[in-house]
Amino acid sequence: MLSFLGVFVGIAVLIGGGVLLVRGASEIATLLGVSPLIVGLTIVAFGTSAPELVINVVGALRGETDIAFGNVLGSNISNLALVLGAAILIAPIKIQGQLVRREVPLLLLATTVITVMALDQVLEGRAAMIGRSEGIILVSLFCIFAYINVLDFVKTRASDQLIADIEHSPLIETDPHSRFRWLFVVLGLVLLFIGGEMTVRHGVSIADSFGVSSAIIGLFLIAVGTSMPELVTSIVAATRGESDLALGNVVGSNIFNSLIVLPASSIISQIPVPQGGVGDLLLSLFLTAILIPIFVFGGARLGRTEGFFLLVLYFGYAVTRVHFAA
Repeated sequence: MLSFLGVFVGIAVLIGGGVLLVRGASEIATLLGVSPLIVGLTIVAFGTSAPELVINVVGALRGETDIAFGNVLGSNISNLALVLGAAILIAPIKIQGQLVRREVPLLLLATTVITVMALDQVLEGRAAMIGRSEGIILVSLFCIFAYINVLDFVKTRASDQLIADIEHSPLIETDPHSRFRWLFVVLGLVLLFIGGEMTVRHGVSIADSFGVSSAIIGLFLIAVGTSMPELVTSIVAATRGESDLALGNVVGSNIFNSLIVLPASSIISQIPVPQGGVGDLLLSLFLTAILIPIFVFGGARLGRTEGFFLLVLYFGYAVTRVHFAA
């Protein structure tokens, strides 16, 4: 009974954290002249992926590599299908061209690299493994991504500064309430982390009492639990009209999961791909790949039809995966 209560309390804390984070991030973007999409791909994405990072590092240190692998893949799949599907089913969102040109292709590249790393070893007759060398390669890709985003920010800010100088006004005006914007972000991140930890911890207790395997716990219960921040943040952002933040949050979180969370775990301890893991990688690759034609041919926005399709795909996958794992 206490475990069920803990899950409900954790979800409530997640909702509060999501509201604060979206509010703070949006206001900071306006204050600094930074696009909410960039904020979604960096600050918000990092904050909502923090639970995955902590769980994977702890799992790697304790030798729970199945949970670590399942958490990343499960989170990525649930973000692309469950989180994005639910968000656009509630409130259709507009598509930012930058996502099609840069972020989604980068996510596709990262997922492809991870899949090739696993398949290459399987084809050679070895057990699929994500080790330290693979982790370093993935982190290097993230560094390139971060560098590009920083350059984009500096370029935008430099342009704004030039205009501001011409108009004899500062780029960022002094605002006595600006400290509260950062407080919203920090408090939101803290609540998201606490809520995610509570949801997962009590959820694992419930799952263990039913004798569910650790692989399934990592792939679904823990993954969905740690994806709650993305779900809450994206839904809140979509309903508030911050569609670019909602979409950027999902894509940015998956990039962070693939290029930081998984590599961090593999650098600490080699992560063997569990039974059925290659199939999970292929599904994640498929979900990422279909985003590009949906974005290109789906018009200027993602509507409820696409949302319904993604949700059906996710629940169909969940039922099939659990059935064959039983």
